[in-house]
Amino acid sequence: MKAMFVNGSPRKKHNTARLLEAAMAGAAEAGAETELVHLFDYEFTGCRSCFACKLKNSKTEGICAIRDTLRPILERAVDSDVLVLGSPVYFSYPTGQLRSFVERLLFPNMAYLVDAEGKKVDVARRHIRTGVIYTMNCPEELAVKIGYPPLLQGTADSLETVFGYSEVLCAYDTYQFDNYDRYEANLFSEEHKRAWREQQFPKDLEAARAMGRRLTEMAAAL
Repeated sequence: MKAMFVNGSPRKKHNTARLLEAAMAGAAEAGAETELVHLFDYEFTGCRSCFACKLKNSKTEGICAIRDTLRPILERAVDSDVLVLGSPVYFSYPTGQLRSFVERLLFPNMAYLVDAEGKKVDVARRHIRTGVIYTMNCPEELAVKIGYPPLLQGTADSLETVFGYSEVLCAYDTYQFDNYDRYEANLFSEEHKRAWREQQFPKDLEAARAMGRRLTEMAAAL
């Protein structure tokens, strides 16, 4: 049982990474062999629209044809039983690095094909239990007001379409700076942020741990 966790944040020790590490711990508790990948360690682009993966008799077998530093990660991702992606929310969306990873992961594993009865053909090698973890600076009520939930659901919906299942975990109102006094950011109250981190973030960590454990148990039952 293999579980891969992909960090789309430029930070390796902050909110998103900590939640992914908690999800990893849950997966390990359920018996998975875990791996954490930091996308900012690699140089790569998104899909280049070369369509090599859509050629008739293509030999790509669900792996993007571009041979760069991301390719080995994509190979391990499609061979995983569990795949959890994590990203902060930047201007309503996950980071560019995570979006590029998702493009390269999903496009070779979906088909522009239907069978004789008009049913869409499933070309992904296997079903993978997937999840997406988001962290964001804004509180939940503001996120709902400005329409974040349907925007952020899109990545999970795409993962579910290709691999069969996905779920989302959002951590709101996260602690952004180490020292708020150093930054031009009087929109925020550090006292509130600190109190919320102490009260809510442990719950978010436990929810992430439960996600990792749950997805691994679901994968084991396939």
